Amino acid sequence: MTRAQFVHEISYKSTADNSMQPAMFYHPDAAGSIPLIIALHTWSGDFRQNDHSGIAKWCADNSWAFIHPDFRGPNRRPEATGSDLVIADIASAVEYAVEAADVDPNAVYLVGTSGGGYAALLMAGRRPELWAGVSAWVPISDLSAWYAHCRTHGLIYQHDIAVSCGGAPGDSREIDAAYRARSPLTWLENAKGVRLHINAGIVDGHTGSVPVSQSLNAFNAVANEVDRISSEDIHYMTERADVPTRLRTSVIDPAYEQKKPLFRRSSGMATITIFDGGHELIHAAAIDWIVSIHQKR
Repeated sequence: MTRAQFVHEISYKSTADNSMQPAMFYHPDAAGSIPLIIALHTWSGDFRQNDHSGIAKWCADNSWAFIHPDFRGPNRRPEATGSDLVIADIASAVEYAVEAADVDPNAVYLVGTSGGGYAALLMAGRRPELWAGVSAWVPISDLSAWYAHCRTHGLIYQHDIAVSCGGAPGDSREIDAAYRARSPLTWLENAKGVRLHINAGIVDGHTGSVPVSQSLNAFNAVANEVDRISSEDIHYMTERADVPTRLRTSVIDPAYEQKKPLFRRSSGMATITIFDGGHELIHAAAIDWIVSIHQKR
């Protein structure tokens, strides 16, 4: 079954500016309130992207609603990249799906990968009341730190970030304020009551574009102080693409398949997993976590 057979393009009104925004949407023929998964495209993607097609198909097979909004497209301009427009667009996509598909508003789950993971963490902090659970994969949590990484490694994303925020970090107070406002770390204090599922591949930042420090620091922002990962351990994992022996998990999680968890820690409502992989989403693990959270309701 291809995506076109069960997901179709719609448009909905954003409360940000009353503009009509595009999305891909699946509405099952099911009686009564149903769960919803909202999936967020990657940094350079848009609503037509297929990266979450496995999750869309799972929704179709299990009579869950699914929506994949555009939220102003690729993160290459101020209107995108964590702007207030983006926040309102994603919240409005939820509102649309809740009404159009008779979705249970207490069973709305958010998933995103890379730039979508970035937006997922941002939404967890800025609109925590919307989510029954948020699964963020290889996310960016600090735009200023990621700009520095991209500049050091000659990655094109440094230009996207600078255009979006008005310049490079340190260029002016206003620009630095834009970096803070668009970074999940600024808002994650508000997400301590949200079920968070943060995941990163250990070699990301080496073979991929987002170092694991971005995920580890996001976890620390919502973790209890006793559970936070030390700066020394974050540096070790980020620089060496390895997990210290004393921190390696003995957890066996079949949902990660061959990309087995190397490090896992939970605190409060949040769990972080560093797995044996790179810059990627493991569809089965994201779905398994969402289903497990839904069954506990």
